[in-house]
Amino acid sequence: MNMPRRSSSPRDLNELAARIVQKATTEPTPTEEAPDQDQEPQPGGKNPAAVALGRLGGKVGGKARAAKLSADERKAIAERAARARWGRSAE
Repeated sequence: MNMPRRSSSPRDLNELAARIVQKATTEPTPTEEAPDQDQEPQPGGKNPAAVALGRLGGKVGGKARAAKLSADERKAIAERAARARWGRSAE
């Protein structure tokens, strides 16, 4: 069974150029207009408020964790991280 050809991709560079010019010179439809400026779009359709809350927790969490660790625990974690990043040369 043969797959149908896609009509959305032009086979000729001139067709592609014509589509680009057409898209650039026509007025956008209401669905193509830019979203509200107060909330920038997030990848994957994420809620901007939830993203901001997650970032806030992430910024605080690392400092709180480091404050709870002893010097030996921090050193062990750093050594494991160095080995994971640089291989066995960190020993």
